[in-house]
Amino acid sequence: MTKLPELSGPETPPLSGGSAKKLIIFVHGYGADGNDLIALSQHFGHVVPDAAFISPNAPYRCDGSPFGYQWYDVWMQDSDERLRAIRSTAAIFDNFIDEQLKRHELAEKDLVLIGFSQGTMISLFTAPRRANPVAGLIGYSGRMEAPELMEAEICSKPPVVMVHGDSDELLAVSEMETAAATLRENGVSIDTYVRPGLGHGIDEEGIQIGVEFVKNVLGS
Repeated sequence: MTKLPELSGPETPPLSGGSAKKLIIFVHGYGADGNDLIALSQHFGHVVPDAAFISPNAPYRCDGSPFGYQWYDVWMQDSDERLRAIRSTAAIFDNFIDEQLKRHELAEKDLVLIGFSQGTMISLFTAPRRANPVAGLIGYSGRMEAPELMEAEICSKPPVVMVHGDSDELLAVSEMETAAATLRENGVSIDTYVRPGLGHGIDEEGIQIGVEFVKNVLGS
């Protein structure tokens, strides 16, 4: 069996100073790296001080950004090739999740995934296909890949929050609504928030929405 690539990236230990009882994984967007989101740990750490944070670099160097990484080629047009690439990366990310849970001696109920853009896409593809549900998933400025496959492939139903700017110039806010509709049709609890005037990014209100969600699913 081919060994899967191992992911790594910046980490932040629990604010409590003790061992991790919760885990939050940040999943960056196309052309970025783990440093892009790790600073958000300061916001989430105050409501879950016993949470460890890690923000892995995606497994592949980015074609459009030589100093960044990609989870897969977002510009791939052939639908079959694109799906193969997504499944391949999902397997890598899935393995990373397993490794981090084992490392911290935690279970899925202790884990939240927080994705941005392509990071939302790979998180939405991976998490519902895991046997056990993670505690929650936050998706900023993202979309769902292969929504037509969800009904046949969903294995778990973690609660989801999605936040999207109505002025997003890269991914229309309708992408969030399409993803949300698919999740609801498959029994997943999801809340969506549209941020007025926000482009492709995360604003303070979006962060606070995420913080409240994490507080609810992981406990204060």
